Amino acid sequence: KLNAADNMYFFTLVLGLWLLPKADALQCYECLPNIYGSCIETTSECSSQDYQCASARVTTFLGDSKVSDFTFKKCAQAKDCFKGSFNYGISQTRINSSCCTGNLCNTKPAPYSGLVSNGRQCFTCKGTDCTQPLNCEGSEDHCIKATVTVGGVTTILKGCTSMQFCSGDAIAQTAHMTGVDVSCCQGNFCNSASGPIGGLLLLTVPLISFILFS
Repeated sequence: KLNAADNMYFFTLVLGLWLLPKADALQCYECLPNIYGSCIETTSECSSQDYQCASARVTTFLGDSKVSDFTFKKCAQAKDCFKGSFNYGISQTRINSSCCTGNLCNTKPAPYSGLVSNGRQCFTCKGTDCTQPLNCEGSEDHCIKATVTVGGVTTILKGCTSMQFCSGDAIAQTAHMTGVDVSCCQGNFCNSASGPIGGLLLLTVPLISFILFS
């Protein structure tokens, strides 16, 4: 079950990536929500040459239940606006971000991102069994394996993810900020290597914050 500590962990990571230096020029709305999803909307300035105004929506599901739905607004580079998701079977986190040009153009939140199966399949973990099939959805075109050791206990998660979360920079940043070891591969059921220990849910929104407007 999600708790306040899990939410605080996630938002610490997200805010750390969002609070980057900004030059003056283009004006955008800024909204950096707290762990309860609320924020005081302000305006900020960013470089009109390198940045645009952006809105992002991050939605997390446990099973079929939506457990969080947060909206962010800030200056961002155009390449950082995308649709993507992590899907570990028991949990899925979806991000939908959009960029626009023009002062204060990011007035509306990014729309909700609904996903449908895309025909790809990866292994996922149910309990200690990490050989269960998982149908990938939306832009999830990679299989993923995430390993973390806390207090001497190793947890392995497997599932589907979008390509944006599998870049070398994203994986390196994930390892640096959280100690989570992430590997990606392409091809059905390619994330089968090595047996798992555990199979626990890893925090509220695993890993997506590491490339969110970084």
